[in-house]
Amino acid sequence: MRLDDLRETENVDDRRGRGGFGMGPRVAMGGGGLGLVAVIVLSLLFGVDPGQLLGGDPGAVQGDSPVYGPSGGGGPRADDAAYDFSRRIVGSAEDIWPALLQQQGVRFQSATFTVYDAVTPTGCGTGQAAAGPFYCPADAHIYLDLSFFNELGTRFGAPGDFARAYVIAHEYGHHIQNLMGTMDSHRAGMAGATGDSVRTELQADCYAGVWAYHANQRFNMLEAGDVEEGLAAASAVGDDTLQKEARGYAVPDSFTHGTSTQRMRWFRRGLDGGQMAACDTFSAGRL
Repeated sequence: MRLDDLRETENVDDRRGRGGFGMGPRVAMGGGGLGLVAVIVLSLLFGVDPGQLLGGDPGAVQGDSPVYGPSGGGGPRADDAAYDFSRRIVGSAEDIWPALLQQQGVRFQSATFTVYDAVTPTGCGTGQAAAGPFYCPADAHIYLDLSFFNELGTRFGAPGDFARAYVIAHEYGHHIQNLMGTMDSHRAGMAGATGDSVRTELQADCYAGVWAYHANQRFNMLEAGDVEEGLAAASAVGDDTLQKEARGYAVPDSFTHGTSTQRMRWFRRGLDGGQMAACDTFSAGRL
């Protein structure tokens, strides 16, 4: 990927080096309809039970979130390059999406990119590194422990910059869904393990492709092999692939994100034409 023309976002909450939140107050996911949305949206990019992300009493918030400043380590870190890279991907999303949403009659608002180590409080419950990247609609933050990028390459066999960019763009796709009102309109269906949950995730994949198409048109960022890296990442985190690796077989009724083939298809669909209208997974007869 060519990153030179991608600016770094300033909408960052850098919690690295804070060692989790230890003795500080813990934020629990609020009850009600938004909770149903959050349970699905927080489901792991790679298929782990989203309940791992939720902590505390689901009916109340125990105090205020701790206030974090920039990285608490006080010096350079091994993941600084991944941090700078991620800020450029988020910054490019902030540059691409406003015009696209304006065409839909929707006002763009930036998501906050939050990086952390191991564990952190969120507006949707307790975020854990084991959960992978996730988006919380309650606070409009994208949460990422940067160590996931290493796992993406080693455990999931999807190395490369564009594979990492796809991961972030997918989560930003959830933010676009939140701004579009998609999460609210499909809230009931997202409460289950299948159905609207899968369609929601596949639409976020398609939106990741839409971002990539327009970012490449504007910044000429794609190089040879990049698209293949993105497709490999989409394939690696398909429900069927992950379940077969974990237990030797797949259980389609438990799918929450879609198969590898579906994830690649919808990501490619957005990437090929850059049209948001092409990402209507909810009306599609074939996923």
